[in-house]
Parts: sequence; structure tokens; C-alpha cells
Amino acid sequence: MDVIVVGAGVMGLTCALRLLEAGHRVEVLARDLPQETTSTVAAALWYPYLALPQDRVTAWSARSFEAFAGLAASRPESGVRMRPGTEVFAENPPDPWWRDAVPHLARTADVSPSYTAGWTFTAPVVDMPHYLGWLADRVAALGGTLTRRTVATLDALPDGGTVVNTTGLGARELIGDDTVRPVRGQVVVLEQWGLDRWWLDASGPTYVVPRRGEVVVGGTDDDGAWGRDASPATAADILERAARLVPAVRDARVLRHAVGLRPARPTVRVGREGHVVHCYGHGGAGVTLSWGCADEVAGLVAS
Repeated sequence: MDVIVVGAGVMGLTCALRLLEAGHRVEVLARDLPQETTSTVAAALWYPYLALPQDRVTAWSARSFEAFAGLAASRPESGVRMRPGTEVFAENPPDPWWRDAVPHLARTADVSPSYTAGWTFTAPVVDMPHYLGWLADRVAALGGTLTRRTVATLDALPDGGTVVNTTGLGARELIGDDTVRPVRGQVVVLEQWGLDRWWLDASGPTYVVPRRGEVVVGGTDDDGAWGRDASPATAADILERAARLVPAVRDARVLRHAVGLRPARPTVRVGREGHVVHCYGHGGAGVTLSWGCADEVAGLVAS
């Protein structure tokens, strides 16, 4: 059938790809092209963050973990790699609620002096600017189209097909969902110095995530903030916090600063409403949930 996907971030492109693989004719319409979306700012360490409900998020995350692991093994040109890393804590915590989504997680006391406990696991790390380009190329290779177009209302779209709404924060205006709110995240991108594992303190949130040619350091979670300008004072604070995790951060060269607005919602919305399938409100876990949610969207379109 004919499907229009509204939105070209990681969720929109992943849904479009799954729908094309299922044999549908797919057109992606978006105000912002992939490299202009919030997705391109993401550090993109697989991690269920700011997304509920726990049971559905765990299931979507597990499916995405599996898909990313497959890409890392078979499609290295995608920009997906499996990286070991450590999440650290001030006190010894219980197992995470998303424990069943990862194949192996081990506790460790090998943490920096600022912390007392941690756990290690290998997780997908995605080089987002590269990966978004790869997704867009796959969509085009399978016959999908991507067009810059601002969709002010779903009623303006052609009748007779299915619409998939992956507009993230844009759902506030597109369908009047005031429960979607921004959670501002700022990052500092550093020159890669040979770091090969990630580090995370979710309480900050503070993270140091290695890509092939750079290291993404963050971050912030400013709930309800709309500003997109990077703050020098915030950047200095991020680097100071990150250096407690990885001291080599202090000597790394800064390449650039970036800000993204995570599309948070009390719960992620994936469901069908007439001829529209909604898929938005993924908080800080858009990449982490992308393949699992795309599989569910494909099932809803077919139903």
C-alpha cells in the first residue's frame, strides 16, 4: 500500500526502511532533512533513557539491540559498532529495569575514585551523522522518496493511504499533543584520542562516547527548555564532569558544540488511530528504540 512517513529523524527513516522491506510504497515528508534533525546531535549510545513504559521500552530496546548488533557485524559501513563500557554509581544499585534487553551485564568495582560501583556491558554505539546518511541511502535504494515539506496538518495529506507520524516534538503542533515536551541536551564533540570504550553516569547525565573519529561528551537534561544555542558555561561544566569519568577529556581538542531537543512524553506513543500510525515521544531513547518501534509500526500498517 501507499504509506507517507512524516518526519526524517532516526525514527522516521527506520520506519520507512522497514515498510519498504515489507513491500509498501513509501514517501517520507519532513520539514527538516536527516542531518538537520535532533537525531544528528545524539551521542547514540544504546541506553533506554527518558522513555516509558518500562515493559514496552525494554522489549523495543531488546529488538533494537539485536538489529544494531547485526548491522555492526554485517554492515560496518552503516557506522554502527559494538563498544564495551561502564555505567558508574555513587552507591551500589539494583539491576536496571531494562536488564533483560542486554545479553550480558556484569558488576564491577573498577571505577574512578569519584564513584563506588558500576556495571559493564557491550552496547551499540552509532555514529549518527554517518548512520542517518546510510539509512537515507537505503530508503532511496529500495525505492522510497524523501522530500522536504512542512506538513501543517495531517488532513492536508492525500487520502487513501496510511500515514506514519514520526514527528517527535513536532507532534505538539501537528496533532495538538501538549504532553510532548522538550528536554534540552547539550554536548561537546572532541577529537578522538584513541578512546575505545564508553563511560556513563546517568545521574548527571554525564557520558563519554567514542566514535571512529571523535568523542561525544555530554550532557544536560533541561526539562521544558527550548533554547538551541550552546552555552559556554554549560560546556565547561560538561567537560569538568566528564573528566571525572575519563581524565583524558581535559587534554582533548574541542571540535564543536551542539544542542538537541529530546521529544519527551509521559509514555512513548506507538499505536494506530484510523489511517494514522503514531510513533513519537521517545525521549532520550530514539536511537535505542528505533528498530523495535519500526517493527511494531510495520505490523500496525499491515493490520
